[in-house]
Amino acid sequence: MEDAAILRSSNLVAGYIPEVNILNGCDVVVNAGEFVGIIGPNGAGKSTLLKAVLGQCKVRSGTVTLMGQDITGRKAHELVPMGVGYVPQNKNVFPSLTVKENLEMGCFLKPSVFHDRFDYVVSLFPKLGDRAAQRAGALSGGERQMVAMGRALMLEPKILLLDEPSAGLSPALQDEVFVQCRTINSTGVAILMVEQNARRCLQVVNRGYVLDQGRSAYTGSGRELLSDPNVIKLYLGTLAKSSGG
Repeated sequence: MEDAAILRSSNLVAGYIPEVNILNGCDVVVNAGEFVGIIGPNGAGKSTLLKAVLGQCKVRSGTVTLMGQDITGRKAHELVPMGVGYVPQNKNVFPSLTVKENLEMGCFLKPSVFHDRFDYVVSLFPKLGDRAAQRAGALSGGERQMVAMGRALMLEPKILLLDEPSAGLSPALQDEVFVQCRTINSTGVAILMVEQNARRCLQVVNRGYVLDQGRSAYTGSGRELLSDPNVIKLYLGTLAKSSGG
C-alpha cells in the first residue's frame, strides 16, 4: 500500500496562528488512481488539510509525502511541476481572460504542451471548446468550475486537489461537477476532494474520510460511510436517511 500512495499525510498537526492547531494528528492516504473525499462538520479542518499539503499553513509536526517524497512545507508553486494540481474554492479563474487564455495560464511552466493539453481538456469538457473565446467572468458558476479544473489539468498532474468544487452551485450544476470529477478520475488522475455536500460526495468517491476536530474520525468506502449508523447520526443527518443511501 505504501508504494501505491500518491499522497499521504501522517499524524499531521497544523494551524494558522501560534499554539492553535486546526489539524490534530490527521492521517489521509490517496492511492494511485483513487478518488478520495473528505467530509466533516464546519471547522473540522477539511480545507486546512489541503492548505497544509500545499504549504499554505504551518505544519507543526507530522509529514506530507508525494509518491514517497517528503514535501512537508513545500509551496504550491513547487508542487505543480511535481504533479500536483489544485483548484481553490474561491477566485479560481482569471475573469478578464478568455477560457483559452485561462487554460494557457495552466501550462505557463511548459508552454510547448499547450496544444496537446488543450485538446485533451476540451475532449473532457466540450463546452470549454465552444466557449474558448469567451471571457471566463461571463460564464456560469458551473462553467467557471470547469475552467478551473481544466486549467489544473494542463500540466498532466498525478493528483488533483479540489476544495469544495460544488460550493455555491445549484443542485443540477453540483451534479454536473461531480460527474466531471468522475470523468477526470477515469482518465487515471487521482483526486482528493474536500466537500461540504457530504452525501453526494460519498456517492461518487471510492473512499472517504470523516474529519472531526482535526482528526480522521472514520474512513471507509463511500458506500460503507453512507450506511454507517454513526456517520449518518453525527454527520449526514436526515438528508442521508431520506435519500435511501
